[in-house]
Amino acid sequence: MSARFDEIDWRPTPLGDISLRRRRYPGFAEDVYEVKLGDEFLMSSLFTAGEIALTELGLARLPGGAELDVAVGGLGLGYTARAALEDPRVRSLIVVDALAEVIDWHERHLVPLGATLTGDPRCRLVHADFFEAAGSPAGLDPRSPGRRFHAILLDIDHSPRHVLNPRHAALYGPEGLRALAEHLHPEGVFALWSNDPPDEPFTGTLAGVFAAVEAHVVEFDNPLQSGTATNTVYLARRD
Repeated sequence: MSARFDEIDWRPTPLGDISLRRRRYPGFAEDVYEVKLGDEFLMSSLFTAGEIALTELGLARLPGGAELDVAVGGLGLGYTARAALEDPRVRSLIVVDALAEVIDWHERHLVPLGATLTGDPRCRLVHADFFEAAGSPAGLDPRSPGRRFHAILLDIDHSPRHVLNPRHAALYGPEGLRALAEHLHPEGVFALWSNDPPDEPFTGTLAGVFAAVEAHVVEFDNPLQSGTATNTVYLARRD
């Protein structure tokens, strides 16, 4: 690619205009893919450590010899989902995203991991509102109402307090978390990515619903600022 910046796709959505961009930074060997919603950056392929840690930490809390059914909320550039498929215990994976445009990028292989996710028979991309589905008895899989999962991994909002849509906020309260927990098997794990430092009041809310709760700080290099950055991964295990 000769250009330093390329807008691959741009479309209006109910949440705002979404765009997929490809950028080349001096000194970087690979192109960087970015997703932007309105004026906010949602994701960059330059910073994926938190998304990968979300999966690895979440699945590490599950029994070693079990076959796992996993649900991911938020497709993005696909790094959380790919990390799940790299775990040999995972027998099925659904990835729920409210934006058909993002699913289309993967199905058309416009993003680097599109072929990997759509080519794996264990993986299915579901166009649905994760937050609405999590609060419904029908649950996250429209093909199998009431289905339960061993792990639910969520990476959509910036944090429980910095949400992309005001409707999302209800999930992070006690009632929303209890509804989500019903879609987990006993001893199943809910894992949540956040761009903010650990939030003690939210950790307390999790502890009121789940049997065991942890907040992990994930540190990674930020080459654009010649330093480090952090994300938080919350882990909550059902009774």
